[in-house]
Amino acid sequence: MAVYTDVTADELQAFLGDYDLGDLLSYKGIAEGVENSNFLLHTTRGHFILTLYEKRVAAGDLPFFIALMEHLAARGLDCPQPVKTRAGTALGRLAGRPAAIVTFLDGVSVRRPTVEHCGALGGALAALHRAGLDFPMERRNALSVDGWRPLFENARERADSVAPGLAGTIATALAALEAGWPTELPRGVIHADLFPDNVFFLDGRVSGLIDFYFACTDTLAYDVAVCLNAWCFEPDHAYNVTKGRALLDGYAAVRPLSAAERAAFPVLCRGAALRFLLTRLVDWFAVPAGALVRPKDPTEYYRKLRFHLAVDGPRDYGFDTVPERVTS
Repeated sequence: MAVYTDVTADELQAFLGDYDLGDLLSYKGIAEGVENSNFLLHTTRGHFILTLYEKRVAAGDLPFFIALMEHLAARGLDCPQPVKTRAGTALGRLAGRPAAIVTFLDGVSVRRPTVEHCGALGGALAALHRAGLDFPMERRNALSVDGWRPLFENARERADSVAPGLAGTIATALAALEAGWPTELPRGVIHADLFPDNVFFLDGRVSGLIDFYFACTDTLAYDVAVCLNAWCFEPDHAYNVTKGRALLDGYAAVRPLSAAERAAFPVLCRGAALRFLLTRLVDWFAVPAGALVRPKDPTEYYRKLRFHLAVDGPRDYGFDTVPERVTS
């Protein structure tokens, strides 16, 4: 979440005129994240989240995201629900951007996940994957392996200004991933961006999953690799195998990974690290002046990528306690 596009009170009042949300009491921008412009709305009917879609979110993909959140909620997942206008539509335009309002979820995101948080997150991710198996719509992952080279070419010439040798490391890792990316693993709906700031907790349990605007149809185990990168490294960038094992065990309790998925996990982790390294690198050079946004440090994922390049195999992630049973 972030704020790239400002919204005036008059613009917002006019936009809310199509909704049955009562009177606007206050609104404020939300600075976390890097993709869309988000605002917390307080009306006489409660609190809501307003999102203006920017950058990598295509307007044509918005019906997928809206329908997915409705589908997951119907299957018991705690995720935001689109608020529809009196005319029954969930999408509109505000300040020249596609826009939607969703319900507000109670809970707190954690900045330093514990082992218990990682275990709970693993279970929630697996529940999302199972709930999405019968979702009828599909969306290609534009930020999968075939989308990484254009990102790299965008930032290649300036990469070494961020970290010496960065361009060469990326070039070598990218070529290997393009040549050996797994394509036959179980697929379905993935979140693709389930970082700690997109997960809410109450009393130690997951109370909500938010920000589905990278959700797509892709390899389920890749989503696990994204989460392992985001949740299981310490502030000094060392991998915490206890957290990793907790995340994997939590996931396996709901949807065990197959032998093929576990065997591919080091490659999937390298790909997940490279994906976020590349998008952070591009964003590092592209944040517009005056935007209420904090660009995220690409070198965090450079260090994670180097860890994944050095692992000996799946056991280095904590897979020794994951059941052998194969499931869909």
